[in-house]
Amino acid sequence: MNPPKIPPHIFAAYHREITACIQALQARDELPSDLNLAKITVDPPREAAHGELSTNAAMVLAKEAKLPPKILAEKIGTEMAARARYPITDWSVMGPGFLNWRLNPQAWHQQLLQILTQGSHFGESQLGDGKKINVEFVSANPTGPLHVANARGAVFGDVLARILTKCGFDVTREYYVNDAGSQIFKLYQSLFHRYQELLGVEVGALPADCYPGEYVIEIAKEIIAKDDHKWLTAPENERERYFRQFALDKILAMIMADLALLGVKYDHIQFESDIISRGRVDQAIENLTEKSLIYQGVLERPKGKPDDDWEEREQILFKSTAFGDDQDRALKKSDGSYTYFAVDIAYHWYKLDRKYTELVNVWGADHIGYVKRLTAAVKALSQGRVALDVKICQLVTLLNHGVPVKMSKRSGNFIRLAELVEEVGSDVVRFIMLTRRNDAALEFDFAKVVEQSRENPVFYVQYAHARAASVLRSAAEMGVFPVDGDPAAIAKLVTLDDLAVLDHEEELALIREIARFPRIIEEAATAHEPHRLAFYLGELAASFHHLWTRGRDDATMRFIQSQDAANQSANLARLAMVAGLKQTLAIGLAVLGITAKEEMR
Repeated sequence: MNPPKIPPHIFAAYHREITACIQALQARDELPSDLNLAKITVDPPREAAHGELSTNAAMVLAKEAKLPPKILAEKIGTEMAARARYPITDWSVMGPGFLNWRLNPQAWHQQLLQILTQGSHFGESQLGDGKKINVEFVSANPTGPLHVANARGAVFGDVLARILTKCGFDVTREYYVNDAGSQIFKLYQSLFHRYQELLGVEVGALPADCYPGEYVIEIAKEIIAKDDHKWLTAPENERERYFRQFALDKILAMIMADLALLGVKYDHIQFESDIISRGRVDQAIENLTEKSLIYQGVLERPKGKPDDDWEEREQILFKSTAFGDDQDRALKKSDGSYTYFAVDIAYHWYKLDRKYTELVNVWGADHIGYVKRLTAAVKALSQGRVALDVKICQLVTLLNHGVPVKMSKRSGNFIRLAELVEEVGSDVVRFIMLTRRNDAALEFDFAKVVEQSRENPVFYVQYAHARAASVLRSAAEMGVFPVDGDPAAIAKLVTLDDLAVLDHEEELALIREIARFPRIIEEAATAHEPHRLAFYLGELAASFHHLWTRGRDDATMRFIQSQDAANQSANLARLAMVAGLKQTLAIGLAVLGITAKEEMR
């Protein structure tokens, strides 16, 4: 069955109306014909007292229109009121030139009916218009299990992909496996050391630069169970090749299993070794050479900390400074092998070859110094046609009652992602990882995230959904509401006349908050900031909890009045509002990958 055609949300509808007003003024030669309307927005005003909707149109067009912003805002407001296309009750010009206005309550009642009719499709849009976008996230070295910091990048990348999908983008979730660098050789050395140790060979203490985790011992045990002493006397090259591949397969499976605990899956896994073996590094460098962006030169020693790619010699360099980088970058080492940067250029060249129109990389804080050079490379390779947006996820500090948590015995020197999920559950991990912007440090306190209180944001939002579900169940049991809360069925029962009873400011405020959901999704998709959705759901839950509390103190504000025939219309209206709230929370939580609970225990 084809999904229903989703009408524009209220902010998009009024954006079209503002555009039409400006075009009408242009048609009458009251405004220049060549105005750039691309930066016009329609949003809720920052202060609720200033109106319900607001546009920046006058401020962004004032210079081109050669009019003071307030005068231009007056023109647009007068035109909008005269057109009477929508039920505007009043409008005003605020601050430096914002045009703000209010709507007749019936406009918000109509929005509620529209929201209920859309059901699970509420919040979908064609913002992406099928454009291909690649979201690469986590991509941790396959040398051990994932740790807590990886959890933050995993949640960020997965939720961003879900948001982009809801907005009509063709999204690929990608994991890049660095299986060709020195870290894999260290893993081999660590594994062979444990293999010998378990077989009684005197090998001394594990070298300091090797991997100490118990998982390495477990993998060594598996090799022994399969091959016994075979590899003690095997040729070095054969042993290294076998151990590397065996460990890589085991650890990559471990990584994907840990991510699955968080509900994270990938559409494509790309191996670094495949990029190299298929000659893609040479192809990428050839592409840059054809663009005259490769030359022989000597780099200056970087200021501050040493640069791993720097050597005081003439070498092959990429003109990354031409694209905003601080200095040009080396592509080959003194031994003739490619730098890490050269291979990363090739990997992104391969992404471009797969016809993505936008690339998003989600990295840890330790990669922040690498952003400019890779962004420069993508600009060069795509000739500026494809944007690379690198999102840095800052560190996560684990606490218990405010005290730092000690490291894990199982993993060596870090807390495993799997241990975190096992301790508090996937829902909690996913929500808490979005309670701060990705570029801000985050504290994860075990004591707080299991509290059943407003201080625990995931509980607070899930409780709002469960509370709404309880109201609808009670209504059905009382015979007030002859349906099980299905939004589409409710929309057929309730009329605009019924909804007229929803005239209290706090009820209208809740409906307006529900109606903001599609705008939040689009803003999160455009800015690549999934935390906006988590913040919004917290605000929506707070509005509902507040209204529920008002009903406890004021009988006229309760969602279910008496069952008298005279109250039936009012009951239907308020229950429709609760159903719209429940539906929006459920959709938002689903986008976050979190359970919308029907009951809280």
